[in-house]
Amino acid sequence: MNQSNFTAIAALTNQPDGVATMKVSEILQVKGEILYTVTPDMPLVQAAATMAEKDIGSLVVMEYGDLVGMLTFREVIKELHAQGGALGNGTVRKVMDDSPITVTPDTEVNEVRRIMLEKHARYLPVMNARTLLGVISFYDVAKAVLEAQSFENRMLKAYIRDWPAEQAAED
Repeated sequence: MNQSNFTAIAALTNQPDGVATMKVSEILQVKGEILYTVTPDMPLVQAAATMAEKDIGSLVVMEYGDLVGMLTFREVIKELHAQGGALGNGTVRKVMDDSPITVTPDTEVNEVRRIMLEKHARYLPVMNARTLLGVISFYDVAKAVLEAQSFENRMLKAYIRDWPAEQAAED
């Protein structure tokens, strides 16, 4: 494929030099606005029940309007193991991650993937200054990347299918 063909395909997919530049804000738009929160003083057993009832893997821990932590199934399972299979009377504060890694709406998806892999983070709060915009999961990122690649693949196939006959003869 010559450079002009590559440039045409990159323009067709609306990506500079064919490199995906999807941002976290795009994932949040598709994902929706539902966000589940708890307070640090909520009983852990109640938080775990919420996670099970809503079929979610994380809860954002908020106190006085600020993000103070994340509670994921990982922390709940660790506590279950430490307590011999029972959550007991502990609170969310006791087991939550009080320093969650965050991203901004302008963070590129490839950077999010790198962070998630390096830090073993399945859930990342999205912050705009001190305002919580949402949480993206490893699943959300994988789904967005797959959909973007599928779209690009369809566009490339359409471009190839509609390739001008005289240009194809020259190549």
